[in-house]
Amino acid sequence: MDAKVLVAAHKVFPMPADKKTYLPVLVGAVKNFKQGIKFQRDDNGKNISKKNPHYNELTAMYWAWKNFDTSDVIGLVQYRRFFKSYEDENGPLTDEEIADILKTTDIILPTKRHYYIETNYSHYIHAHKSDPLDKLRYVIATYYPDYLDSFDKVMHRCSAHMFNMFIMKKQFFDQYAQFLFNVLDILEHQLDISNYSQQDSRVYGYLGELLMDVWVEKNRVRYTEVRWYEVGPKHLLKKYFYFFCRKFGLEVGKTHF
Repeated sequence: MDAKVLVAAHKVFPMPADKKTYLPVLVGAVKNFKQGIKFQRDDNGKNISKKNPHYNELTAMYWAWKNFDTSDVIGLVQYRRFFKSYEDENGPLTDEEIADILKTTDIILPTKRHYYIETNYSHYIHAHKSDPLDKLRYVIATYYPDYLDSFDKVMHRCSAHMFNMFIMKKQFFDQYAQFLFNVLDILEHQLDISNYSQQDSRVYGYLGELLMDVWVEKNRVRYTEVRWYEVGPKHLLKKYFYFFCRKFGLEVGKTHF
């Protein structure tokens, strides 16, 4: 089983030594002219590289969907976030581990992120503008009505598989990409983000994180969760601080940690 895991990155960063399995992809490459970055670019062939400020790492996924068909398994991680190897606590899943896991399941997902005191819906609207998520529900109800029940179930849960991270058998990757990018394309015509802040304008990448579980729920896709790890500083105190400020409607200026 030949696996290729895309590592979405927007700058030079240390990459896994296993170059057979891991493929660094420069996202937003159409606007990224930095020298010395020899990664695969996401602006080759059919692509949405110019949408990277709004789609985040999903532009790498789109590039692979449209241009890369030589692997049995396709995955997506980020340059600072990887699935953790079973054998090496400080390294990513190996090709052999991926093949072994996929003998008994169809896709690999990161361990769920639990919110406990919030649902996926309330957490999203406390962190971002609510209009995109409400319009996403309208798109699902109108164009994918058979997904609506699954969408509502996921929104009412207090946990989700986040970060747009996955490793999938190719047929499932193609099915998910078709669903995801069709939905987001329709949503783009429903949503005006021209006055959004730089952070809020990353909306389609954020919504993609939630659509993963909607697709899994509706299609009853078999999955196995694998722990993930971050490379570099995590800034947990800062994240918790801003989370509680957003939840209780507090205005926060620039804070240094």
